[in-house]
Amino acid sequence: MGFHHLHKSFAKIGARLRISSATGVEPGRVRLNVLNDDEGEFFDLGVSPKSPPEITVINIEPKDRHLLLLARDGQGRKSKFLLGEDERHLFVAGLPRLAPVGTVLQAKEYLKPDEVRFSQVGLSEKVRNRRRNPAFLRQGEWFFIPAPDLGLDPLRILHDEPISRGNGSKPHVLEFCYREGGETVYVSSRYPQGVDGIEFTRLQKLDRQKPASERIWDWRVMKREALVFGKGKVSHPDHRTIVLHGWCRVLLNEERHSTAMGKVVFLD
Repeated sequence: MGFHHLHKSFAKIGARLRISSATGVEPGRVRLNVLNDDEGEFFDLGVSPKSPPEITVINIEPKDRHLLLLARDGQGRKSKFLLGEDERHLFVAGLPRLAPVGTVLQAKEYLKPDEVRFSQVGLSEKVRNRRRNPAFLRQGEWFFIPAPDLGLDPLRILHDEPISRGNGSKPHVLEFCYREGGETVYVSSRYPQGVDGIEFTRLQKLDRQKPASERIWDWRVMKREALVFGKGKVSHPDHRTIVLHGWCRVLLNEERHSTAMGKVVFLD
């Protein structure tokens, strides 16, 4: 398929790559996943056999175990991905659609929300890319900015609250959570991005006409795009637990603005 040169690039960051034909992928686009086999984790690159894209590795940081990948379709549409290892596992992050990035370092910066980039002003390049620094803490795709002067109603503090990207991934859990605003949605494994009250009522009526084995039983009421603060332990099975010793603003990275990774929302 003309992509065999990519294996050498991925080997430089200590990762394996599998390239496969994927009939469900839009012509000229790519599907990137992290999968497991008997040898451990590897990157799976699925492309349409009818119209495979042009794929280029733009930048590699072997010591950091990260690389920047560019996919270009026949119409010249570009998608960029940051891939590598973060703490315990491999990851794939789609870059914001208009991000003019050419290096791994630039990709990391463009994945940070504006609030994070503002809070890190004055920090050196080395310090601002640590997972823990004076400006923020990071766990995977989530950033936590200290908010020491926050005054909260203690009766509205939630306990062991999940926060999610809304794409069916495993949620991170905040020991203590406080939120303001946002849209109430109903989330299940079949509807990971959530549906509003009208659609939920419609689905419930349809469910009552089905056998019990086909109904949706795992609905959870959550808030979409709320203003969220967290404190205490932040846990996730794929990341080291971190502790927020004071209230922090909770922010999702900018992957939500990538056209390559599908729709991403902030649910809690």
